[in-house]
Amino acid sequence: MRKVWAFLLVLLLSLGSLEGTLHAQEDQPGGIESEWDIYAPEFYSRGDQTFIISMGLIFPTVFFSQGNIIEHNFSPPLGGTGSLAYNYYLDSNISIGGEIGGMFNYTVAESTLFIIPIGFRVGYQFIFHRFEIPLTVTAGFAPQRYLDLGYLGFFAKAGASLYYRFNPDWSFGVNANWGWFPQWTKDPENDVDGNIADVTIAVRYHF
Repeated sequence: MRKVWAFLLVLLLSLGSLEGTLHAQEDQPGGIESEWDIYAPEFYSRGDQTFIISMGLIFPTVFFSQGNIIEHNFSPPLGGTGSLAYNYYLDSNISIGGEIGGMFNYTVAESTLFIIPIGFRVGYQFIFHRFEIPLTVTAGFAPQRYLDLGYLGFFAKAGASLYYRFNPDWSFGVNANWGWFPQWTKDPENDVDGNIADVTIAVRYHF
């Protein structure tokens, strides 16, 4: 009888040890089945941050002067852009942060317009499992340079993005923005309101 009780005790201890090993493997990266593989957890909480690198194309669209549409002199009607952005999350949906970028476009005269937007941004994002759809608004100032002419003006842009959360640290996606770049002078007849769209691919690092 003692042998039977001893066998049952050893069996129970062995089962307990096996269960502990399985739980340990589940908690480790590359384990049997991690929480990340089963479902998408609440990705963000207050204090979470992201750093974003974006690159792509810009498309000069509609330009106004005194309420009238004017022809822009960009040829071809597309240029390049890149930006660095930072987000600080107040909760799982709302973020604040900043952005600095660079834009260039060639003109008919084969000269180049350079714009460096620097702004403060706020965002709200929707989360569907591993897909995230951030909506952002950015405003600030944009130094501009064309030949030997310089201008420091206001800019604002609104955009939407689609990201796929690849793992807890990285997500990849695309951005689309519509930007307003006014040039206000002392003579209102020379004022110009430029509208420039951009489409970029982006990488986000989460920390």
